[in-house]
Amino acid sequence: MKYALDAMTSSGEGTTIKVNILASGSAGNCIALTTGEKTILIDAGVAKTKIEKRLLEVALRSDEVAAIFITHAHGDHTKGLPLANKYRIPVYATQGEWKGISGVDDELQRECETTYGLYDLILLDDVEIRPFRVHHDAFEPVGYSITDGETRVSICLDTGKLDKDMLVSMADSDIYIIESNHEPAMVEAGGYPDSVKARILSDNGHLSNEQTAGALQRLIRGCGERIYLTHLSSKNNMPTLAEMTVKQALKHKGFVAGKHYEIEVV
Repeated sequence: MKYALDAMTSSGEGTTIKVNILASGSAGNCIALTTGEKTILIDAGVAKTKIEKRLLEVALRSDEVAAIFITHAHGDHTKGLPLANKYRIPVYATQGEWKGISGVDDELQRECETTYGLYDLILLDDVEIRPFRVHHDAFEPVGYSITDGETRVSICLDTGKLDKDMLVSMADSDIYIIESNHEPAMVEAGGYPDSVKARILSDNGHLSNEQTAGALQRLIRGCGERIYLTHLSSKNNMPTLAEMTVKQALKHKGFVAGKHYEIEVV
């Protein structure tokens, strides 16, 4: 678990959204975003009791969570959803992903709706949440772009590729929470069955370090953005390798970590 680092706005005027990565990786994923008095969770992929404990460790309370947003229905993103029933927290997911989610009381279920093929904006008071489509072997997986009017956070977890529409949805963010799952050579040389290797490396699998670095090379403007590299494979990646790959890509644009942007591997 990584504790929060206050996220700076692109103008450097202080913190308006606080990020806590409560869990990251194949064992479970859960991200808390807090702005003002409002906290939302992106995914709830570890046990309910662990989420409760980890929220308390960063001075947050489960009964004050305003909503949970699910990226997709795999267990490492939904295991802790009993939290919603206990504290009566609304849960948002796409129509497709609700096919794979069970155990959430009917009155707490919210659907990410679409108009003309694009996801509608979800409003929680002054917080705006916009889902966007990603590519993963799930029913209807999404990422999320979230803003409180001053700071924008884009979250892109499990996806096998990043397309133009995804980059447009994530553009101009102050904080990027993005998967950097594997190094392809390590996958190929590893001990997974060929079918699992093919899944990881496919367009509906997971992002490699190089894919993530290439996307950030297009997204980062050198305005003090904060990058969190997440969902690293424990067998097919190394934190230093993921970070180095991104830093080298951004160096080609003239950007230096600590000066033009901040980066952390979680």
